Amino acid sequence: MSLFTVTDARAQFTLTDAAAAKVRSLMEAEETPDLVLRVAVRPGGCSGFSYEMFFDTEVADDDIRTTQGGVDVVIDPASFQHLGGATLDYRDGLTDAGFHISNPNAQRTCGCGQSFS
Repeated sequence: MSLFTVTDARAQFTLTDAAAAKVRSLMEAEETPDLVLRVAVRPGGCSGFSYEMFFDTEVADDDIRTTQGGVDVVIDPASFQHLGGATLDYRDGLTDAGFHISNPNAQRTCGCGQSFS
């Protein structure tokens, strides 16, 4: 359990109901106990930073941890500086399907939507 939890709703990283449901179903398919969804920002991509999401079993003491829609989400403090206030959504359709991050901290994004600055 993290020592630092986000209580300011404006700064929280949010999962929509659709994203939480999809993440839960993917986690269940892994059949590994104690998985968390780790969301991170890494240098790279055509706009300067790129998003990274993966399942993890390791949680550091300084990770920001929330539980939303039955999903434990962890973000390292450096990434959270870029992700506070952002929303993760999941769309299922013929076009534009998959996970999408809406980030009010991004000043510009690339055409693919996977990187920002």
